Amino acid sequence: MAVRGVRGATQVDADERQEVLDATSELLTEVLARNGLAHDDLRSVLFTATPDLRSEFPAYAARQMGITDVPLMCASEIDVPGAMPRVLRLLAHVETDRPRSEVRHVYLRGAAALRTDLPQ
Repeated sequence: MAVRGVRGATQVDADERQEVLDATSELLTEVLARNGLAHDDLRSVLFTATPDLRSEFPAYAARQMGITDVPLMCASEIDVPGAMPRVLRLLAHVETDRPRSEVRHVYLRGAAALRTDLPQ
């Protein structure tokens, strides 16, 4: 079994704690579902948020989902002028038999515009 990286992103309407938690949970749930993964397949997850999101740590949403035994880390995206605002991203390291070409990266809500090359 290989360790693969799975990317994902979503956009929230406002920097509100519950919105950040809900959007992060939705994103992580979709990453797992679209790739046929379970909690036990996660090795680590790096979450990032654009600098305009400060109301909650995205990793807290994963903890609320019961993911308490996986290393999680949050960081801030670099503040690039003109970049899409209010975006949460993740990079999940997972153990899977899927070849790299079959890994499904997930871009939800407004963040789908970041990767128009991917099927939604």
